[in-house]
Amino acid sequence: MYLATVIDLFSRRLLGYAMGERHDTGLVVAALHMAATTRGGDVRGVIFHSDRGSEYGSRRFQRVSRRLGVFPSMGRAGSCFDNAISEAFNSVLKVEYVRLYAFATLAEAQIRMATWITDFYNARRLHSVCGFKNPIDYEHDHRAGLTEELAA
Repeated sequence: MYLATVIDLFSRRLLGYAMGERHDTGLVVAALHMAATTRGGDVRGVIFHSDRGSEYGSRRFQRVSRRLGVFPSMGRAGSCFDNAISEAFNSVLKVEYVRLYAFATLAEAQIRMATWITDFYNARRLHSVCGFKNPIDYEHDHRAGLTEELAA
């Protein structure tokens, strides 16, 4: 099973993801659409950074990105550091969840991983970069702080 993800670098929140038997353009487009939906549909001006996989350079992905107002960005060839946040998430998912369970079917793995992402990773797992808050609370606290600044 393959997993495509869209992670907010500010909060480390996993905004969009898609799982399937092939890592192709359809998978990464589905993850991008989910991320746009999570953000209320307006993601104009957002930079989408990825590795140099052919699915990210495809005409379809470029077309969807343009339609959403998203600016694609690709890491340097051969540099694992350009996509470190995604690689860190993949490691956390494997170490903290996938390796602890056996899944009987692909559907079971998809459902249980989606539940772990939404109910634990985004809502309860603490991140040092977020001041040891979970991504959702970190975003809410940031927005509240901006609202207070504007009101002052």
